[in-house]
Amino acid sequence: MISCVNIALAFGDRALFEDVSFHIGPRDRIGLVGSNGAGKTTLLNVLLGETIPDSGQVTRARFVTVGYLPQEGMSVAGRTLYREAESAFGSTLELEERLEQAHRRMETLDETSEEFQEVLQIYGELQHRLEVSDAFQRKTAIEKVLAGLGFRETDLLRPTEEFSGGWQMRIALAKLLLTEPSLLLLDEPTNHLDLDSLQWLEEYIRSYEGAVMIVSHDRRFLDNMTSRIFELSLGRLSEYTGNFTAYVGQKEARKDQMLSAYRNQQQQIKQTERFIERFRYKATKARQVQSRIKSLEKLDRIQLENEEGEIRFAFPPAPHCGRSVMELRDIEKRYGSTLLFRGLGLDIERGDRIAFVGVNGAGKSTLARIIAGLEPFDGGERRVGQNVTIAYFAQHQAEELDASSDVLQTVESVAVGESRRHLRTLLGSFLFSGDDVFKQVRVLSGGEKSRLALAKMLLTPSNLIVLDEPTNHLDMRSKRVLQQALLEYGGSCVIVSHDRDFLDPLVTSVVEFREGSIRGYPGNVSDFLEARDREADSGPRVAGGGTSGIPAPAGRERKRLEAEERQRRYEKTKPIKEEIARLEKAIEDKERLKADLERSLADPALYQDGEQVRRVTAQYRELQEKLNADYFRWNTLDRELERINEVSRGTQTS
Repeated sequence: MISCVNIALAFGDRALFEDVSFHIGPRDRIGLVGSNGAGKTTLLNVLLGETIPDSGQVTRARFVTVGYLPQEGMSVAGRTLYREAESAFGSTLELEERLEQAHRRMETLDETSEEFQEVLQIYGELQHRLEVSDAFQRKTAIEKVLAGLGFRETDLLRPTEEFSGGWQMRIALAKLLLTEPSLLLLDEPTNHLDLDSLQWLEEYIRSYEGAVMIVSHDRRFLDNMTSRIFELSLGRLSEYTGNFTAYVGQKEARKDQMLSAYRNQQQQIKQTERFIERFRYKATKARQVQSRIKSLEKLDRIQLENEEGEIRFAFPPAPHCGRSVMELRDIEKRYGSTLLFRGLGLDIERGDRIAFVGVNGAGKSTLARIIAGLEPFDGGERRVGQNVTIAYFAQHQAEELDASSDVLQTVESVAVGESRRHLRTLLGSFLFSGDDVFKQVRVLSGGEKSRLALAKMLLTPSNLIVLDEPTNHLDMRSKRVLQQALLEYGGSCVIVSHDRDFLDPLVTSVVEFREGSIRGYPGNVSDFLEARDREADSGPRVAGGGTSGIPAPAGRERKRLEAEERQRRYEKTKPIKEEIARLEKAIEDKERLKADLERSLADPALYQDGEQVRRVTAQYRELQEKLNADYFRWNTLDRELERINEVSRGTQTS
């Protein structure tokens, strides 16, 4: 579908890519990984056609389209949410306008005239093209995608300028999905999604007909979504088969092989250099010496990646506090006439590690600020335990940093005791290395400011940490540093996040926000998701066993029936999905073998051996038959899956 052959690109004296080659097939699921600055975003721009490489070729099949979702910066205004999403169907809307023009023209013509017959013929052709384009399914598609990404029905007629930055990115993602390009390029798509929307996006991508390339620091998302990994490092691109976890194992094995090859090569180089030095001035060895000098000059020397040393960071010791860290009783919060929640209760005890999850707008960040003492509330009581000291982080705190200070001065201003000796190490773990620590805050990007604000918070002694989306601007290495520090932290913590891989080893309970109430689940996020899939919604309940104080919502019986239907659908579809996944892996392996055989059949040297030609040709035919059978089985299973989902939707509607 799209191929890059020997592409190279340099910025000034720095070579970003050298002889990078790869191919993207029609249904590939590719994760693009690499350290910050390795060129991931630049490579996406090359595929998009916005950056032209210095050399090499980028070829794409006819009619291939590419869609791109950047990390941030997308904003729209001037239309309602529905009309903005509808703009993704630009060619269809143009067809409808032309159809309307033809209709208006026909109304002015005599039906017996020649011009009327000509316009009528054009009208019929346009109508046929609209039917082929599935224009009549447009409204359903728009509502399905917007609902999946967390928008409510009441949002459809809202002006887009009313939506915040995170929701603006969701609007951009919705338009991109509705456009259905041949290749989706997604740069950190999970940053602005809650768990429900994230799970919906995963299901959508699994059934997406086109190819997808994802840049993400969410390891769980990459594990669930990808079957190939492209790694950019030292200007080269390496391919790995499987998801991110498989890539980590394969990379470790390759690193061992590379290290062994490097050591062997270094030994050979030393031996050659010793020979040259020993016989450089000996006339009888002059030819051999020159031969070895030339061989060293032509040698393709193995380069080892710079090893990322293991960085460890420890929070300042948590001051001792009482067993009860905080009690919230009958908390009520309004924004103007809008009631966010009422009668809400929560207990936090020493050592608790709580994750706040739920749809955006449900009140997770608001309650986090109430816990931190930064948000007023309209009713109820907030009781802080004895000797409790709170540290709080949220993305907006990045704007409260002193713009005139540099990075190092910012953390020096709060560091105490032993931590002062390790400030450069801490800043390095949050991607401030070398002279970056002397940059003034005013010149930092939004992501850099967020990382600096987080590092500053980590140096403040506390026994209750409240973190609101701490991982959005962190790479995998920085997340590991923060995760390990939290694991060793002696206090309590509340974390608002949707990053399952980050949360799972950390948290001991999960609080879900839904419909103005909260409900507590023991265990980590994976335990919560499994429990929610299994059980019927039996009404709100909070961590610690208290009730939320909000009357049970109307339609509880309907919700119970819907939950039972979801469970029945899950039991029916699970084995089908598993077989589809197995088939897709088998098809991928066979397609790879088929490509190898096709290369062999294209090699003229093969035809010098008649027996070998017959063997390879028979193997190719047999493989093609097996592939056809696999594709047929895959289509049968896919239709069965769709039939079950349609029946389920019909049951819920009735």
